[in-house]
Amino acid sequence: LNQLEKAVEAAHTFFVANPEHMEMQQNIENYRATAGVEALQLVDREAKPHLESYNAGVKHYEADDFELAIRHFEQALREYFVEDIECRTLCEGPQRFEEYEYLGYKAGLYEAIADHYMQVLVCQHECVRELATRPGRLSPIENFLPLHYDYLQFAYYRVGEYVKALECAKAYLLCHPDDEDVLDNVDYYESLLDDSIDPASVEAREDLTMFVKRHKLESELIKSAAEGLGFSYTEPNYWIRYGGRQDENRVPSGVNVEGAEVHGLSMGKKLSPKIDRDLREGGPLLYENITFVYNSEQLNGTQRVLLDNVLSEEQCRELHSVASGIMLVGDGYRGKTSPHTPNEKFEGATVLKALKSGYEGRVPLKSARLFYDISEKARRIVESYFMLNSTLYFSYTHMVCRTALSGQQDRRNDLSHPIHADNCLLDPEANECWKEPPAYTFRDYSALLYMNDDFEGGEFIFTEMDAKTVTASIKPKCGRMISFSSGGENPHGVKAVTKGKRCAVALWFTLDPLYRELERIQADEVIAILDQEQQGKHELNINPKDEL
Repeated sequence: LNQLEKAVEAAHTFFVANPEHMEMQQNIENYRATAGVEALQLVDREAKPHLESYNAGVKHYEADDFELAIRHFEQALREYFVEDIECRTLCEGPQRFEEYEYLGYKAGLYEAIADHYMQVLVCQHECVRELATRPGRLSPIENFLPLHYDYLQFAYYRVGEYVKALECAKAYLLCHPDDEDVLDNVDYYESLLDDSIDPASVEAREDLTMFVKRHKLESELIKSAAEGLGFSYTEPNYWIRYGGRQDENRVPSGVNVEGAEVHGLSMGKKLSPKIDRDLREGGPLLYENITFVYNSEQLNGTQRVLLDNVLSEEQCRELHSVASGIMLVGDGYRGKTSPHTPNEKFEGATVLKALKSGYEGRVPLKSARLFYDISEKARRIVESYFMLNSTLYFSYTHMVCRTALSGQQDRRNDLSHPIHADNCLLDPEANECWKEPPAYTFRDYSALLYMNDDFEGGEFIFTEMDAKTVTASIKPKCGRMISFSSGGENPHGVKAVTKGKRCAVALWFTLDPLYRELERIQADEVIAILDQEQQGKHELNINPKDEL
């Protein structure tokens, strides 16, 4: 209908909820280009007011504009409590019987009334989670409501309003009474008060005091009813602690801020997301000739390693030869020629396809087997270097090539592969990575083994969670391997390939055997059969070439 402004709004609304959907991002750019206006307003039609105000508060806070940050956080809290009333009201609907056999429902009058009331109460109790969840997401922002007061306590301190800072710090402690950093803050703020003010007279903010009191009473009611009515209920942890404010200003520490000693958190503005395992690295590389290049610290991140000479020049040439014989356009992306950018052609092939092609004589069997062998070599290196206590399994193995399309490279400003994380949905606006479908949440480690360098562009990059700030850039070359943990701590992408063809073996691994790559298991079986056949030929003294 040529209503481009509305088209952009609709596309942007969808993209905010589905940040992994690269096709929609391309649509937005196309609409803007067609309209001839680069700055068409990006409006999220499903935006929740309290979340928008909260995001604005965080941005002003990070820019050290504390007056504006306070205004937006206070606005966010007012909107939050209005949304809470609406959410709770919407819970008061008719009784639901989805869990029951309707005709077999035998409850008496009082039981039925209690049952209905509990349905309403549990729904209202869950509004805390509902209001912390962005449209399109399944997981809430961790520690969402307490974070408002955490930001506010320091913002008020910075503008010299110590009573309000103390009120907000005490409010935060209602949710986390044993938070040592904020307990220190309370002591410090009390020391800054005028002599005329009794520190004991300054109480936690009334809005959160009433909210937490009601929340605890509801919890006790639900637990009591669960016992009496015989249903199971486990109280979720609504205020998860590691959803913390991510900056160096956690504790004022009793001296001026410019020279303040930093407690608790690092000087960096951003913390890495939580990883549910011990972080170790520096284990043996297992093979001779492999050259260690950089570790996590040198690559400005967490769980990263760069190695050279994992492949020889001859092996690179052999893999290139295999690639030209087995690659399928759009393999792994439902046959889409250009799944990530319209300016490049994407081709791929799996290990099983390579082995089948070798077995059928379309490519040399020895070369097809090399693909299998070098991927196993990479798996063993990753498992050893990161000193993993359990077996690392293949989740997916893919030989991929990206070819720059001629005539489409002028004034390119896109990426060959947009910034993403391998086991969660990167949401730069929220500074979060959502570990939920359609992300491959079971992936734990990733590796890329490069086969060539005779192309232009195509650098591999790590970024911050904002998907903009580059923390490390790696130029591919034959035998070079980059490996890293697959979570939101390692957002990454590939710069535009502007000339030639860039090829690599992409590997994803999991620590959960339930998610082992099915094609890999089949490839293992093919290899076992080939080894058995080879052994039989040796016993009969048959030359394999004659046999072929």
